Amino acid sequence: MKNRQAGFTLAEIAIVLVIIGLLMGSVLKGRELINNAKVKNLANDFNQIAAAFYGYQDRYRRFPGDDNDAVSRWGSTTANGDGDGAIAGDFYTNSDTSESRRFWQHLRLAGFIVGDTASSAQPGNAVGGIIGVQTSAGPKTAREIVGTVLCSTNLPGKIAIAIDHMLDDGKSASGSVRGYAQTGPLVATAPGSNSPVNAASATSYTEDETTLYTVCRAI
Repeated sequence: MKNRQAGFTLAEIAIVLVIIGLLMGSVLKGRELINNAKVKNLANDFNQIAAAFYGYQDRYRRFPGDDNDAVSRWGSTTANGDGDGAIAGDFYTNSDTSESRRFWQHLRLAGFIVGDTASSAQPGNAVGGIIGVQTSAGPKTAREIVGTVLCSTNLPGKIAIAIDHMLDDGKSASGSVRGYAQTGPLVATAPGSNSPVNAASATSYTEDETTLYTVCRAI
């Protein structure tokens, strides 16, 4: 007597495929929810720090970092800026003597942002980069945004596009929000260590899962 080979019925296979489809859909949906949360977090960074900047300016009639009365207000825990109405230094600098880095300590001392009041380090963002500020714009290779700008680094293409659409026109090379393609992670290292990788002006955003962007916005 021959043994009949056991196997799956079409109904069983269909059920398995449906379950796999549901699991894959849940994973993709979860990833999309995480990305959306990161976009909202990054957009809030731009808005909240801009509000802190204007709050400080309204209270002290100075720019944080550039404030030439900071020492008289908080003592030797900080240092003065030159009071010329511009925040000097690159947004990603690791020099604690730079106005663009001292900007963060002045905001912390004034209570406009949270953090160690002894520190002038740039805060991190939701994607492992930093948030920085400077006057006359963007990374060294691209200074086309006039005035004081806020920059956020290490943004994947999909997130950079979403941020630009949320805050501006969705185009990397126009408007009050600009995108810069990085050649590597852009983070502020500890004082005395090497400068981080720079970024170049991007003609458009790509979603290749490898290119990272610095996105800057005029404030």
